[in-house]
Amino acid sequence: MEAWSSYLLKPESFPPSYRSFLNKHVGKDQVILQGVKEHASALPYTNLEAIENFFKAKGADVKLDPNMKIPCSMIHGNQACSSHVFTFFSEAYKRSLPVYLPVYLIPTLIVHHQGLLKRPYTILGKSLLGTTRSSLFLSAYTASAWMWTCMVNRFWGKCDIPIVAMGTFPTGLALAIEKKSRRIEISLYCLARAIESLFTCMADVGYLPKSMNLKRADVVIFSLSTAIIMHCYAQEREVFRSKYLCVLDWVFGVPPPPCETPPCKNR
Repeated sequence: MEAWSSYLLKPESFPPSYRSFLNKHVGKDQVILQGVKEHASALPYTNLEAIENFFKAKGADVKLDPNMKIPCSMIHGNQACSSHVFTFFSEAYKRSLPVYLPVYLIPTLIVHHQGLLKRPYTILGKSLLGTTRSSLFLSAYTASAWMWTCMVNRFWGKCDIPIVAMGTFPTGLALAIEKKSRRIEISLYCLARAIESLFTCMADVGYLPKSMNLKRADVVIFSLSTAIIMHCYAQEREVFRSKYLCVLDWVFGVPPPPCETPPCKNR
């Protein structure tokens, strides 16, 4: 996916909050990411010694060749590419669980607080299943991103910007782990971040005038999106999925329509 390659090559093109999220789940120290960026961009190395010291602190004696063709030793030290994927995946899953547990649990407690008294195992079971599946997606995505990066680098025998982009594209296949509704949500979110990164990069290299690099354009987009959502909520409620409509009704304190009340359903 474009967002991953943009993060490796130009992380400053993302907003700080999203960059902080990626910093955690990419699972690599900043000195390693800087080294990979310099290698792919054909820039002089500035921190090979820092990378070696990083691995030394982890108990691995790694010597990096300034003339290396591919940066595998920079990414995972003396560990083989294949074994690195499995160890990274297990660590990534541990990082992902704390992220998705509140994402599923809090809405469950808010939206289904009454149903929890009647069907606690069913409702909590679905919440835990969603947490497990989404954590599996994120860990598989990040692990496969490094796997494909190593595979493509070794296949071509080099690492440059087009190859980094080529290697990160198949990682999107991990999205198949998620259910359909979540796939759509994640795709739209990543698309927005990718477009933002693309325009930032184009403005930085001079393909776009600086006047088009709007500050806080995300606020403008959010305002327009909120206006559209509120219009549809007021005038065309049928366009919403039932769960989203239920959440909006709860937020705004709107009682359910007569046909959705328990007495009506029991007729």
